[in-house]
Amino acid sequence: MTISTATFAGGCFWCLEAAFNSLNGVKNALSGYTGGFTDAPSYEDICTGTSGHAEAVQIEFDDQQISYQALLNLFFSLHNPTQLNRQGHDIGSQYRSAIFYHNQQQKKQAEDFIEQLTDAKVYSDTIKTTLDNLTVFYPAEDYHQGYYVKNPAQGYCAMVITPKMIKFKEQYQAQLKSSVS
Repeated sequence: MTISTATFAGGCFWCLEAAFNSLNGVKNALSGYTGGFTDAPSYEDICTGTSGHAEAVQIEFDDQQISYQALLNLFFSLHNPTQLNRQGHDIGSQYRSAIFYHNQQQKKQAEDFIEQLTDAKVYSDTIKTTLDNLTVFYPAEDYHQGYYVKNPAQGYCAMVITPKMIKFKEQYQAQLKSSVS
């Protein structure tokens, strides 16, 4: 077993974390912050939009069970990469679409994947997802970890995340952990 790490930002981290944690081969998806210039930011710092960080999810995965390429595909299916500094009603640079690569191989795979999506005209608008070298990832506060699983009836979770999760589970049923499907 080889454990690798991937880091993605695509709107609210609660949704990304819940989806990635439901997949076979994913050992853990952790909500956090990266891509900014403030040391050890808090959620309050992130919400101001002035820390430069994005809400992101860092994924530890067994690359014998799930590939980085598969994670890229899943990531792009979970959010709208054509929106600049937002996802739906979540507005601000903290909700941007970004891939924070851990090595040059991940960078190349992400570049190639975005090029394939662009060439295939999968989206009617330009992909705004940025590729950034991961520097530091700060885990979010404990109450953010597993937030959707712990709070499915909370307003945002019920209205925004649950419909995405239903669609995600239908689309990727064969890749879900048996405890999730």
